[in-house]
Amino acid sequence: MSSPAPVGRPTPVTAATVRQRPSGMPIHRYGPYEAVDIPDRTWPDRRITKAPRWLSTDLRDGNQALIDPMSPARKRAMFDLLVRMGYKEIEVGFPSSGQTDFDFVRSIIEDGAIPEDVTISVLTQAREELIERTVESLRGAPRATVHLYNAAAPLFRRVVFRCGREEIKQIAVDGTRLVMEYADKILGDETVFGYQYSPEIFTDTELDFALEICEGVMDVWQPEDGREIILNLPATVERSTPSTHADRFEWMSRNLSRREHVCLSVHPHNDRGTAVAAAELAVMAGADRVEGCLFGQGERTGNVDLVTLGMNLFSQGVDPMIDFSQIDEIRRTAEYCNQMEVHPRHPYAGDLVYTAFSGSHQDAIKKGFEALEADAAAQGRGVDEIEWAVPYLPIDPKDVGRSYEAVIRVNSQSGKGGVAYVLKNEHKLDLPRRMQIEFSKIIQAKTDSEGGEVTPAAIWSVFQDEYLPVDGAAWGRIALRSAQTSTSSDGADALTVEAVVDGVETVLTGTGNGPISAFVDALTGIGVDARVLDYCEHTLSEGASAQAASYIECAIDGKVLWGIGVDPNTTRASIKAVVSAVNRATRG
Repeated sequence: MSSPAPVGRPTPVTAATVRQRPSGMPIHRYGPYEAVDIPDRTWPDRRITKAPRWLSTDLRDGNQALIDPMSPARKRAMFDLLVRMGYKEIEVGFPSSGQTDFDFVRSIIEDGAIPEDVTISVLTQAREELIERTVESLRGAPRATVHLYNAAAPLFRRVVFRCGREEIKQIAVDGTRLVMEYADKILGDETVFGYQYSPEIFTDTELDFALEICEGVMDVWQPEDGREIILNLPATVERSTPSTHADRFEWMSRNLSRREHVCLSVHPHNDRGTAVAAAELAVMAGADRVEGCLFGQGERTGNVDLVTLGMNLFSQGVDPMIDFSQIDEIRRTAEYCNQMEVHPRHPYAGDLVYTAFSGSHQDAIKKGFEALEADAAAQGRGVDEIEWAVPYLPIDPKDVGRSYEAVIRVNSQSGKGGVAYVLKNEHKLDLPRRMQIEFSKIIQAKTDSEGGEVTPAAIWSVFQDEYLPVDGAAWGRIALRSAQTSTSSDGADALTVEAVVDGVETVLTGTGNGPISAFVDALTGIGVDARVLDYCEHTLSEGASAQAASYIECAIDGKVLWGIGVDPNTTRASIKAVVSAVNRATRG
């Protein structure tokens, strides 16, 4: 019994019809983050046109967050990697926190592992004995920075230190003075020496107080030409939207005195999942330097990811000044050092980030590669010399040392584009569109029945079994032995084919207006009614050993099927393609 026809039009989906319900979560325990009153903000109109200075804190902030902190060998591997990549400022440890960090700092100095253009940085709290120990670790370093910090936020003043603003400021001022005294005493003029101060928990510190502390520190350090100070404003815990974070940076950048002698540094963490955006917007708002870790290693949800930041610049045509061209080597080294795997979906570096499973995505990527090759040929240039433009791939995987092998992978969500790409990329077979559709249905049936991914090797195995006879195996009615062409007395093409038909050695003859037409005529002698609907061919390679691939669509006894033939001789390749189609129509 048929269903009654619907009456009227369906109700449209609107905001009124989408009824979300209260979560019941204890939202009363939390409040909004305080906004910054800066109505004439300028950062939204700025663009990042050059790389900021970078500092890697993998060996300090990253290392202290590991379940199993790095051994000396793993630390050295990380340091050497960062140097090879091109980082010029590297925070190498917290030498006053324990002998392990102290010894590592000494080892890279005494081994001569620090290039002359690389500045190492070490962290210290503001107590005198810790400052002395920290500076002592730097004896003999070519270039070094001491990084002093103390927490300034109201919660820390009230709960942790139980003191007021003035005492917190004095800790920073006294600590700065002690750093200067011990640097003069221990390092002298042997080391190019710099100083960095961080009001820890900047994101929760009142802006006017953060400014007051920084000014007090600068009054001691006295920055001037040739004597910069690094003021680092850390999102020790990420608490706001990236836009509000940028507002705070623009406010500080505007209000700091001696701004031309200040390197304003941003140190985002990823508690809200927006550290990359926070860093980029902070640079737009005036930050000169970014501190972070490779792949976002660090406390809790991690520091900002230096790889993503650098590659974001690269993808916009801005030189990151860091070499990411061997992304897999970088990832493997980081995984070894941190004993933590990089997620398969991690931007730019994960195993799956240049991979498409979706059929529509695969089809667009395949067409994008074809268009790129055509554009390069039209310009008389190499593909790697023209602007990259392929759908769903923001950068060329080869620019970071990847191949195209894993760009398209086939599963139940894939369509003709993915299957066709694999065959073209792996085997140089450029299937006609209707043949792509035909074969993709065969692969779809396989994935539907077996589930999971179909590897390129499995796709090729299915393709061979379906279209190409395997030597020594029974494959359909006809096995081609030889084919000879000649011209008949009336000018038509004559064809003589030696073949095994149904297990019997047979000679077939036919005539037509070409070898394919003549072979179709010859097939009538064994009761095969075939009609060619479409034909195309291309070469698979060049030179003396070049082979041709022929594709033929045939109507055979009421079935429409494709066949393929591969042979150094184009005539034999086309005859093989007809044999392929006939065998597919008649095989059991």
